Parts: sequence; C-alpha cells; structure tokens
Amino acid sequence: MHLYSRSTGSGVPVVLLHAFPLSSAMWLAQREGLAAACRVITPDLRGFGGSVLNDEPPSIDAMADDVAALLDAEGVERAVVGGLSMGGYVTMAFCRRHPDRLLGVILADTRATADHEQARANRERIATAVSANGSAILLDEVLPGLVGPTTRQRRGMVFGRVRGLVQAAPPGAVAWAERAMAGRADSFDTLRDLKVPALVIVGEEDQMTTPADAEAIAEAVPDARFTVIEAAGHLSAVEQPEAFNRAVAAFVGEISWP
Repeated sequence: MHLYSRSTGSGVPVVLLHAFPLSSAMWLAQREGLAAACRVITPDLRGFGGSVLNDEPPSIDAMADDVAALLDAEGVERAVVGGLSMGGYVTMAFCRRHPDRLLGVILADTRATADHEQARANRERIATAVSANGSAILLDEVLPGLVGPTTRQRRGMVFGRVRGLVQAAPPGAVAWAERAMAGRADSFDTLRDLKVPALVIVGEEDQMTTPADAEAIAEAVPDARFTVIEAAGHLSAVEQPEAFNRAVAAFVGEISWP
C-alpha cells in the first residue's frame, strides 16, 4: 500500500499522522514551522487526500503497516512517529507492530482505550450514513467537536479551513476509517512497554479526547513529556500551531540521531 506524502526540512525524520476525517493538509503549519528543526513527513492515510483506498478490511493495524512501508520507501530506518486523534491510534498500533522503527513518539489529542460498545455502534451508524448519503453528516456530528470554543469564537478562518477539510473527506474512506477505529485494541500495554521517549500533547479545551485521557497516556509511558496547549480544542496543531510546534521542536531536539 503506497501512501501519498508531503515532506519538508532535513534532520531527524518526524512522521505526523492526521486526524479523522482530515488529510495531511492539516499539517501545513507544521511542514512550514518545523522544517528548520527536523524532516517533517506527512502522509495521507489510506483513502484520504492523495492516498487510495483498497479493498482490505478496515484495520488500524493495516494503517500502521502502511506507515512502515512509507518509511521503507523514503529510505528511513527509524523515525519519530506521531499522530493526532486517529493518527494517534495509528501511532500506537505502529508502536506495537514496529517498535524497532521508533526514535520517539508523539501522541496528540488521542486516547489509549478501545471504544466501548456505544461508541462502536455510533461509528457504525455514521459509516452507514456516509456510505448511503455522503459526508454531510460529518458537518453536523463530527465538525462541532473538532475545535474548541476559543477557535469557534475568535478564529473564524481556522474554523472555516477545518470545515473545508471535513467537507472534502471521501465517503468511502470515512466509512472505512470509522470501522477501523471501532475495531482497534486497547493500547495501554503497548505504552507501558515503550522503550523510546514520548511527547503527549492535548488542547485544554479538547472535549473529544480530554486532558484526562492524555494524562492517562503520559502516566503509562515510562519516559513521557506532557504538554497542554491553551485555548485549543481537539485539533491543537491546527488551532494553536505555534505552541504545538514549539513543543515538538523541543522534544525532537532531545532525540539523538542518527
């Protein structure tokens, strides 16, 4: 499975995996702001952006294997691998399946628990609706939770950009990803076994994956740094890119490479 990817900068390779139901376009400010600090690699996860969706069964593990194949294609042996929200789920699966490829881990606005039964049923409901009627349901049910109240009230251009990214989500990829997320495993054992440092980031206004979820991740990881981004909701990297980039640059600066 070949993922479409955009890269900038040089130095320590840092792979950033996007949130649902967006694409690597969400990382624009990271590709621009972090290029002096590291080599930023931002793939479109399968079905989103420029990456195709094949006929494999929905699986977060398959998405993680896609990222390993991307590293092979880029000639990268080991990298800092990170993700936000769904990208965090893929990152944790990558940690479980490809631990020898890691220099470090970034987990932003995500959670390590598996979905409970009600959450799985809700994902299936949205997947079914999107398959039948297109992605309009996402604007009503997913978009409102993606940004915090500060962004909605004060950053109209940012909210408009996020809305546009949600509108662009292909229905097939949305349904596939919802089902993949519904089937994901609990990752706390994986986090406890991490042999590399991790940066855990959360927006203080994130109501989808809360600061408490992020604290639980940081407490599980043996070597973790924990950063709360003020005046940001679930898409902390998009809502407060300067603060997000500062945290990532400081973390990457501690990584010994090659």
